[in-house]
Amino acid sequence: MENTYPPLQAVVSVGDVAYRVVDLPAMFGKTLERLPVVLRLLLENTLRNTEGRERQRAVEGLLCWLETGTSEEEIAFQPARVLMHDTTSTPALVDIAAMRDALAEAGADPAVLNPVLPVDVSVDHSLAVEYNARADAAELNLRTEMRRNAERYRFLRWASKALRGVRIHPPGTGIMHTINLEQLATVASVQSIDGVPWLVPDTLIGTDSHTPMINGIGVLGWGVGGLEAQTVMFGMPVMQRIPDVIGVRLLGALAAGTSATDLALTVTQALRDIGVSGEFVEFFGPGVAALSAGERAVVANMAPEYGATTGFFPVDARTLDYLRATGRPEAHVARVEALHRRAGLWFDPHNAPRYTRVIEIDLAAVRLHVAGPRRPQDLLPYTDTGLALSALGKADVDADVDTDAAAGLPAHPVAIAAITSCTNTSDPAQLIAAGLVARRARERGLRVPDWVKTSLAPGSPAAAEYLRRAGLIDDLSAVGFDIVGFGCTTCIGNSGPLTVPIQQAIADGTAAPVAVLSGNRNFPGRVHPDLSLGFIMSPPLVIAFALAGDAARDLSRQPLQTAPDGTPVHLRDLWPTRAEIDALVRQGTSPADYRHAFAIASANPAWAAIDAPAAPRYPWDAGSTALRRPPFASADAGSQLGDYEAYPLLVLGDDITTDHISPASAIPKDSFVADFLVARGDDRNDLNVFASRRGNWEVMVRAAFYSKTLVNLLAPGLPVAHTLHVPSGQAMPVFEAAQRYRDDGASVVLLAGARYGTGSSRDWAAKGQRLLGVRAVIAVSFERIHRSNLIGMGILPLRFPEGMRPQTLAIRPGDTIHVEASPERIGPRCAVPVRVRRADGSVERFVATAAVETQLETTLLRCGGVIPAILGRTLQAQLAVAQAAQAELPQPPELPEPQ
Repeated sequence: MENTYPPLQAVVSVGDVAYRVVDLPAMFGKTLERLPVVLRLLLENTLRNTEGRERQRAVEGLLCWLETGTSEEEIAFQPARVLMHDTTSTPALVDIAAMRDALAEAGADPAVLNPVLPVDVSVDHSLAVEYNARADAAELNLRTEMRRNAERYRFLRWASKALRGVRIHPPGTGIMHTINLEQLATVASVQSIDGVPWLVPDTLIGTDSHTPMINGIGVLGWGVGGLEAQTVMFGMPVMQRIPDVIGVRLLGALAAGTSATDLALTVTQALRDIGVSGEFVEFFGPGVAALSAGERAVVANMAPEYGATTGFFPVDARTLDYLRATGRPEAHVARVEALHRRAGLWFDPHNAPRYTRVIEIDLAAVRLHVAGPRRPQDLLPYTDTGLALSALGKADVDADVDTDAAAGLPAHPVAIAAITSCTNTSDPAQLIAAGLVARRARERGLRVPDWVKTSLAPGSPAAAEYLRRAGLIDDLSAVGFDIVGFGCTTCIGNSGPLTVPIQQAIADGTAAPVAVLSGNRNFPGRVHPDLSLGFIMSPPLVIAFALAGDAARDLSRQPLQTAPDGTPVHLRDLWPTRAEIDALVRQGTSPADYRHAFAIASANPAWAAIDAPAAPRYPWDAGSTALRRPPFASADAGSQLGDYEAYPLLVLGDDITTDHISPASAIPKDSFVADFLVARGDDRNDLNVFASRRGNWEVMVRAAFYSKTLVNLLAPGLPVAHTLHVPSGQAMPVFEAAQRYRDDGASVVLLAGARYGTGSSRDWAAKGQRLLGVRAVIAVSFERIHRSNLIGMGILPLRFPEGMRPQTLAIRPGDTIHVEASPERIGPRCAVPVRVRRADGSVERFVATAAVETQLETTLLRCGGVIPAILGRTLQAQLAVAQAAQAELPQPPELPEPQ
């Protein structure tokens, strides 16, 4: 029974090398064709990385899945590598540095703590658009980035020297997901097993929710929290239930004038409408073959927006075309094809596997769309932005805005027009289309109004090369879209200052400005703290709305502008045909550009010049406001589980994002966070963004829940990031109230509505809550990555019973919440009794469900989180090594018995 499913091996020859592969077709025959390709990859991973009873149980679970399309069986996924960016890697690497200190203080060798998987870090999340609409904007923004983040980058350089297997890609090399597509992803890797070369599928996890972009070229990977990534990089598998898989059958081909962005937004709405939440999504059907790998990557990128863990497109000839186009050697491409054909992983457009659910999308029916103005799933025709904005009403836009009083500006002026994000800038066709719109606008003498802040931030330096070769750089510059750098910029809130006219309109309350961007999220305040409205759209539409300057204009009927000769210029006058786009893509792209541009960017001289220490332990600076040793890096942090009575720290509604919980945008000069930094010597006018301070827990705990749009239902109307300290009845900053509770020995919990923790995979959203003393979060539902991060910090996520929510529970000041969550009670999806003791002495009871999915998560909660678990494991290994060495020493001779 121990080897019921030993992996059968096939031999495939590529060139003069014979490789082994796991022979899934020989093992499972026609049954394999019924299994979604994404589950075939999990099956291959299981067969190769497990043995005995664990292997048998997982394989049987996957095969039983075919009967019902769902399973309760746990499976261990062992990815080959980890991908991170600088603002998620910095706190993770700070944790590792602190864990090394803890090991040294316990008498162990700190240098033994190293990731066991390769870790790639892209420094892409710190670039801000301080300069724009000028030829030297990219150079100036990079210089500003290096200056502002000098200490943090010195730490990252230390990590690249001190930690084996950690590779840092410096500023200017591009966005992590584009780097992954163009440079890192192998699709098929060569692995030596017992001295024999094997071909194995490339797999990964990444500390960014948009990691599934790599699914566009058939690589299985998804986003996890930074805490879960730490467990994986130290050798623990990703434990999860065998996922439900939603099949999206694609038919036909995209119509003229539409793009992959329109498809991605259509898919987002369709999957959110059926309630996708954490399932795997796989695309199948004949329409898949009509999409290029770049277009598939656009759709895959938005998996978190449509609620999915993956947005998977299997490998086919289009994948191979992409690998050749981005400079992969022909021998590499041949290995990819050989593995996927022989292992039963090659895409068949005529096959219809079994899925949990299936929806169908006719590509020909997709139209030119935008999403917004507050959520990426809110799809509407590009003609209806004005209707969507007017439907909000003045009160819903902003209480102090009088949109009838605008002087010289439309009621909804375009404040930011940003071609940004890996989502769309990694597809050459999208940028070429934008360049053609810019060319025609330039030919007609059009200019962007002075209130619009424009920017172009491609995901790859190769984009500059093909835009230059296509002759479009000058056209884009002429309408204000100079390249501002190669990083995430506006998409993650690093949009820099607004134009003076927009700042004045906001201050005067005479307009409700709007952002238009080719990104993936438009939550209120996401793009800029002062902008609550935003529309997601394709890059060419971004330029069109920038030229119009008015987010409410119907571009199908109303002209964008009047040309200097008096001719009205409409969108149809500027919009390129597919043939024109394809011709310039062929003219502009060259396989050699991808390696060449990346190599030049990687040689960033300012990065190479950073003088970083080479010691095994990082030398913390007691006066630093960027990096502080965190207090939770301890082997004996203790479990947060137990039976306890708690005060509600905050009571929140639906759709609380990780931006609400732990902001990434600019630190407001008038905030108490700014006061804290200024008191320690920082310049109030140059505080950088919250994301740059994630190495300093003292800043981040104060930043927790610092959001202008967050409403605390416990006591509405309080200032930003304030709550009510119930025993005293005083309103105070959240972190001060939490400290008061801690000083009094009191516990706190947090209550929230549906989709708590949606948005970016931000481990500080969980770390901040842990430092605030939160022992449990009771919510209607959780976004997948944030739920995992809460568990990683030892915080118990609990789901309300069906039909109950914070508003109906109506928690009021003076109420307390008793949670029965002893360690022995807690397990996957277990019942947890909760009772609310009202201020008047009455008691209300309900039974919550632990949002715990696996036994590994149960273990982490009992350990107190990921960091104590890793430290405990490492210390035990060191102790075992020491004991073994002691046993091998010669024993001293026995002393004679005393006479």
